Amino acid sequence: MLSPNHRLARSALNPARLAAALSALLALAVMPALAGDLDSLREKLSQALGASKAPDSKSPYVVRVATKASGEFEVSAKPRSKAHAVPAATKAETGSCAKGQRQSPIDIRGGIAVDLEPVQFDYGASAFGVIDNGHTVQVNLAPGNAIEVLGRRYELEQFHFHRPSEERIEGRQFDMSAHLVHKDVDGRQAVVAVLLESGSAHPLVQAVWNNLPLERGEETPARVLLNPARLLPADRRYYTYMGSLTTAPCNEGVLWVVMQQPVSLSAAQIDIFARLYPMNARPVQALSGRLIKQSN
Repeated sequence: MLSPNHRLARSALNPARLAAALSALLALAVMPALAGDLDSLREKLSQALGASKAPDSKSPYVVRVATKASGEFEVSAKPRSKAHAVPAATKAETGSCAKGQRQSPIDIRGGIAVDLEPVQFDYGASAFGVIDNGHTVQVNLAPGNAIEVLGRRYELEQFHFHRPSEERIEGRQFDMSAHLVHKDVDGRQAVVAVLLESGSAHPLVQAVWNNLPLERGEETPARVLLNPARLLPADRRYYTYMGSLTTAPCNEGVLWVVMQQPVSLSAAQIDIFARLYPMNARPVQALSGRLIKQSN
């Protein structure tokens, strides 16, 4: 008769039980917090359990486990669907995104209140197209819209959305934000950020949602015109600082203009975006001694 310890040892080497344990452990590797360590975690588990990649398998997620008691069997830990993929905002960052010293977004606090020059918004009704680019919903606009600030004129190229807001004000994060991306003749960039909070429905946002493409990566041209000025708050006071783009390659030297007054959109409109991108906001970055100004 086997002792309880012997029965426990044989049970631990049971292929089905070992396969289930290995699958559960490897499943943890697809969690965002461990996403960057997927390969190293798989290798350590394989070494500990005497496993190797199955030679006849093309998938890096399939390993072959050998045990003294039961021979070999294969275990797959491949994520089940795109729903398990790591959001772009949580993937490991490289290049300027990881090493830059003037990165965005930031938690805007401790700004110096001064008489900032008003931003001149030269926006009008424009043709537009909507694209789901894999990171966000982006609205590409026909040429002709621009801002003038600090003696420079920047042409509006596109605007897109983040959920929740990437920028924070004194620690407060909003439901969403819109970023209007501009560029001047010398290639310098300026981003106007509009904070979005739940409230009444927004007609411009609804016009964008009405033209959402059915396929990711394919732009849908709209049959109506859109005036980006309608996305701006009535109060044009703002915060400003120097930062970066918030997606790769995270180029620095970007002038940020963050509108102080939030704009409302409905909970239903927020939910539509959330079904596509539940979370696509980059975490706040270190201020690193940068100066923040704000309108009186």
